[in-house]
Amino acid sequence: MPELPEVEVTRRSFADRIAGSTVRGVALGKPLRWPLGVEPDALVGQQVRAVGRRGKYLLMELDAGWLLLHLGMSGSLQFAPELPPPGPHDHFELDTSQGRLRLHDPRRFGAVVHVPSLEHPRATQLLGGLGVEPLEAGFDPVRFHQALRQRRAPIKQVLLAGDIVVGVGNIYASEALFRAGIRPTTRADRISGPRAARLHGAIVEVLQRALALGGSTLRDFVSAEGQSGYFQLDAMVYDRAGQPCRQCATAIRSIRQGQRSTYFCPLCQAR
Repeated sequence: MPELPEVEVTRRSFADRIAGSTVRGVALGKPLRWPLGVEPDALVGQQVRAVGRRGKYLLMELDAGWLLLHLGMSGSLQFAPELPPPGPHDHFELDTSQGRLRLHDPRRFGAVVHVPSLEHPRATQLLGGLGVEPLEAGFDPVRFHQALRQRRAPIKQVLLAGDIVVGVGNIYASEALFRAGIRPTTRADRISGPRAARLHGAIVEVLQRALALGGSTLRDFVSAEGQSGYFQLDAMVYDRAGQPCRQCATAIRSIRQGQRSTYFCPLCQAR
């Protein structure tokens, strides 16, 4: 599943190139997770002002309203002056004066939703429960610890929930917990202030590293320019079950948490 670094890498790979363009046409394929919410022709003639991001949502600002794009579990975007004819897994295409933006999504868990404003009920339903952005100034270690003290669930599950800090998905939660020396099954409310501060720093460090490496390509993620990510080659624990820890040589373990695989070092993350 594309996580925050992959979504941000995608945004950076086309945002500047599409900004200022005019929509010339919209093509829809098979239905996605949610309907577009507007007649496609209503978007024609509008200018793309900018492309932002909130959590794992891309926010495309138009003259009249916004398009909220989510890559789902297997989606990716392409943007180029010309693209080949759409295939069976291409379900949305925005033809603009500066190129074509196409959503490729084999599993169709992604979405493109139009809202008249970010205060509209449909937008707040999707965005309103998201936590602070981990790479922005609002991600404060003291407030982070205070929020963790209110949660009795395992710390890995708390990070994945996204309502305290947004976008720390499965790969990067495992990696941040390793760097902080915290076992993923530890209850969030039992993490001390100093350990929470280490975890706060590890989250920022891991996400920045992932951005620098273009995200993670485990199966089919590519940026809008067709570039793969390489963070998975840099991972300390993720997808390394049975392999020696890069710090202590103990075999990495894998467990299931909330139907997701969790990886950790039983020695480096003893508690």
